[in-house]
Amino acid sequence: MNKGVEMMSETQLDQNKSIVFIGFMGVGKTTIAKLVAKRLNRRMIDIDKEIEKKFQMPTTEIFKRYGEPFFRKQEKEMTLHYCKQPNLVISLGGGAFLQDDIKRFCLAHNIVIFLDIGFDAWKKRMPRLVATRPLLQQKTLDEMKELYMARQKIYQHHHIRIKTDSLRSKDAADIIVKRLESYVTKT
Repeated sequence: MNKGVEMMSETQLDQNKSIVFIGFMGVGKTTIAKLVAKRLNRRMIDIDKEIEKKFQMPTTEIFKRYGEPFFRKQEKEMTLHYCKQPNLVISLGGGAFLQDDIKRFCLAHNIVIFLDIGFDAWKKRMPRLVATRPLLQQKTLDEMKELYMARQKIYQHHHIRIKTDSLRSKDAADIIVKRLESYVTKT
């Protein structure tokens, strides 16, 4: 087994299932999902970007104007729409798995990959994230850590876990593609 990679179960997966990336904000879901999509010749969907396109404004502005419950409703609709489609690589927002409907559907119908990062490694990325992450704005480091720890519980539901602390995005994508190939060929 590759260092930093853990399989949650050996359930046989349909090779046409879409691949869904979950993990804390700033872990690299979108970057790694793009690399995996390119290697697998699949279309990549970033749910937050799709919501931003729909409303023609950044996520931070959607949160300010309409509030988090409104954003979560849009997130659920968009996520379920794309997760019903085959052969996609989908990057979910860091809080998407807070919604049980999203979590249950993704786990039942997609391959869910949890990109895991330790808080110390994440903390080094934090200064670049605050401006574009509405839930980090106006928060102390202790409040950010509390949010990080609370979110770790929801990410424990997945098919594949990749520990990204010491991995470059390219290396994480390589590991994921190899894992997916061996995972799918078992069917």
